[in-house]
Amino acid sequence: MAALQGEGQRARGRKTVRARNVAVLVLPHVHLLDMSGPVQALFEANGFGADYRLSYCGPAVEATSAQGLMLGRLEPLPDPRSLDLVLVPGMDSRTLKELSAVPVAWLREVHAQGVRVASICTGAFALGHAGLLDGRSCTTHWKLSAQLQQWHPASKVLHDRLFVRDGNVITSAGVASGIDMALSLILEDHGPLVVARVAREMVIYLRRNGEQTQTSVFLEYRTHLDHGVHKVQDWLVTHPNERVTIDGLARIAAMSPRSLTRAFRRATGITVKSYTQKVKLEVAANMLSNPAESVESVASHCGFMDARQLRRLWKEEYGVSPSQWKVTRRGPHTRPV
Repeated sequence: MAALQGEGQRARGRKTVRARNVAVLVLPHVHLLDMSGPVQALFEANGFGADYRLSYCGPAVEATSAQGLMLGRLEPLPDPRSLDLVLVPGMDSRTLKELSAVPVAWLREVHAQGVRVASICTGAFALGHAGLLDGRSCTTHWKLSAQLQQWHPASKVLHDRLFVRDGNVITSAGVASGIDMALSLILEDHGPLVVARVAREMVIYLRRNGEQTQTSVFLEYRTHLDHGVHKVQDWLVTHPNERVTIDGLARIAAMSPRSLTRAFRRATGITVKSYTQKVKLEVAANMLSNPAESVESVASHCGFMDARQLRRLWKEEYGVSPSQWKVTRRGPHTRPV
C-alpha cells in the first residue's frame, strides 16, 4: 500500500479534466469575504485535480470594496459563451438602492447561454435587478430576505437555507455560506472526494443544503482534524476494491495499529471496519445502478470475498437485498433505504 500524497500538494500527472472558466463580477462596495471565500475554495480544488480558471471583471477597471480596499485592473466583461460559471459577490447593504453599476444585459445574456450564475449574500439583489430571480426560489442574508422578497415579488425567497439552486441560478445566504455553495459546485463538477480534500485544506466543516436529504459516506465522518485518520479515509475511498488490514492502514497513518483503532473511533465515531464496509457498499450502490452490472461483478470490484458477503452486509446495512434494490433502478447518487 502506498500512502497518499501530502495534503496541499498540487496535483501532477493526473488525467486531463475539462477547464472551467469562472468570471468573478466585482461590483462597487463588494464585500471581501463574499468574494474571497468561494474563490479560495475553487483555487484549492485546482490543487486536487480541478481546473477552474478565475478571472475578475466589472463594469469599471477598478472598484473599492466595502472594507475600503481598492481592487484594480479588473477585466472587461467577457463573452458569455466562453464562461462556465459567474460568481456575483455581495455588496454593502447600504448601497443596494443604487444598482446602476449592475451589468443587467450581460447577466441576462450569461443566463440565456445556460451558464451557472451564483450569488453570495446581497449579490442576489444584483441578480434580481437583472430579472434572473423571477419565478425562481432563492435566498440571501437573513437580515435582508424580507427586503429581497418585497423588491422582487415574482421570486420565492427561502429564509432558512445556506444556499438554493433553481436551474442554473444559485443564491447563498452570505459570508461563510458562499463557501458552502462553492463546495456544492465543486461536488457537482468533481465529486465528493475532491470536496472532502478541499474542506480539509481550508479547515472547515462540510455543510449541505437543507434540501439535500441524501447522505454520502464520502462526505460523512470528516468533521475532524486528525491527519492520520484523514489519510486512511482518503486511501479507503480511492481503493475500494482492495482488501485491507489494520496493519496496512496503520502504516499509511504512521501509527501503530492500536493507536489507529483508537484515533479513528475518536475522530469519526465509528470503527475502521465499519467505515471500510460503508465505503465499499456505497461504491457497490453506484455500480448496481447500472443495469449491466451483476451482483457478482460488483462484489469482485469492491473487494468483497464473494457475492454472498456483499449480500449479507447489504442486507444488514439497508434491510433489502442488492437484487431487490437494483429492481428499483434508483439513480447513482441515491443511497438505499
